[in-house]
Amino acid sequence: MKKFTLLVVCTLAFATVHSQKLNSSKKAVIASVEAHKENLIKISDSIWSFAETAFNESKSAEVLASYAEKNGLKVTRGVANIPTAFTATYGSGKPVISVLGEFDALPGLSQKTEPTKNPINVGAPGHGCGHNLFGAASLGAAIAIKEQIEAGKLKGTVKFLGTPAEEKYFAKVWMVEAGLWDDVDVNISWHPGASTEASVQTGLSLIDFIVEFYGQAAHASSDPWNGRSASDALELYTTGINYYREHIKPTSRIHYHIQDGGQVVNVVPDYSKIWVRVRDPKRKVMLPTYEQVKKMAEGAAIMANVDYKISLVSGIYETLVNRTGGAIMQKNLELLGSISYTDEEIAFGKGIQKATGKPEVGMDSDIQPLRETEKNPGGGSTDVGDVSWNVPNINLRVTTAPKGTPWHSWAVVACGGMSIGHKGMVYASKAMAMTMTDLFENPKLVDKVKEEFLTRKGDEKYEAMIDGPPPIGSN
Repeated sequence: MKKFTLLVVCTLAFATVHSQKLNSSKKAVIASVEAHKENLIKISDSIWSFAETAFNESKSAEVLASYAEKNGLKVTRGVANIPTAFTATYGSGKPVISVLGEFDALPGLSQKTEPTKNPINVGAPGHGCGHNLFGAASLGAAIAIKEQIEAGKLKGTVKFLGTPAEEKYFAKVWMVEAGLWDDVDVNISWHPGASTEASVQTGLSLIDFIVEFYGQAAHASSDPWNGRSASDALELYTTGINYYREHIKPTSRIHYHIQDGGQVVNVVPDYSKIWVRVRDPKRKVMLPTYEQVKKMAEGAAIMANVDYKISLVSGIYETLVNRTGGAIMQKNLELLGSISYTDEEIAFGKGIQKATGKPEVGMDSDIQPLRETEKNPGGGSTDVGDVSWNVPNINLRVTTAPKGTPWHSWAVVACGGMSIGHKGMVYASKAMAMTMTDLFENPKLVDKVKEEFLTRKGDEKYEAMIDGPPPIGSN
């Protein structure tokens, strides 16, 4: 009896999902993405080959902006005083629905489209986070909506935002400060991944800062007593950080990267430099840790008898989840169904897994259920968080690499330049366009998404964690 009951329940659930029908608007946006598919793939592959890092994405930004312009969107380049940031809009009036497009690469991850590590150019950048797919898919969704507004089928405004430097400097923070989401009702975003789901998990807030120590150079052998070592201060500082790790919340993280520890062994170094990052799922928890780590820099400077300077790079908020929006996205994923893979693609995925020491299970094509929102999910950080504290954000994750793939690695680069990545990109474009269609067609859905946003935000006032203009041209 239990088995029979379970079978009936599962059958009914399956029938409910698949009895949903695509309306004419959703059929139209799917058809639009299909019509633009080959061009979107070419754009993605171009950005993949450019592999431009933070604030250097001139060719990547231009290929996206030019295609938006070619398809009738009004493009404004160089927004927020960032040469590679831009907006592309179409329509008038409410609602205003925006969609994010990232396109920056990571240093040192150059890779051919092969399932074993084999760089195109050793040490060169590569798209180890799939942002070549990100921007192209989002632009495809924006164009699909633009065509429906132009045809008189939808009313309102669609706004694509070309957002650079997510991997390093978090350009969206300056774009938020420039008011680029002030007129937006709901924002849509996605990210490449190893599974497909409407994402209702938060990320980690973080803050980045540079500590520089200034000492006195001297000959390291003949008169070291005349030197004051900036490198000593740096080592004392990192030792302090590492002891402090025991006494922070289990959810918090501290990373650092030594950027300059001295140049030669026979000189007492008079300069050292370290990049430090503090994270936590809650900004309110992260900030006190940040203050303590800053104090430790002063302590290290005192012990080494050197001077020091702390410079804020930028900081970002955790993502403010919107489950109402997630449920809308989830229905559209179920309407689309799973991505299908060829035997060759599955073999490629297993090759990636073999090369990275993961179980050789191939691709995860299942649509994950809408999960409960975890209190402390861990994981990474994104400047989408700052957008989400200023406008309701609906987020999506789509399979673009095999299950278990290490992110920010050559393996992601390999998949992002071939058909596995292409399929995920096209799928994401359709899912976002369908979700945007729901919002344009049903103002009550927009109201419900905004209501949850205001409830979750509460009385917390957003304060951008930046000090000065974007660091264009910084290393």
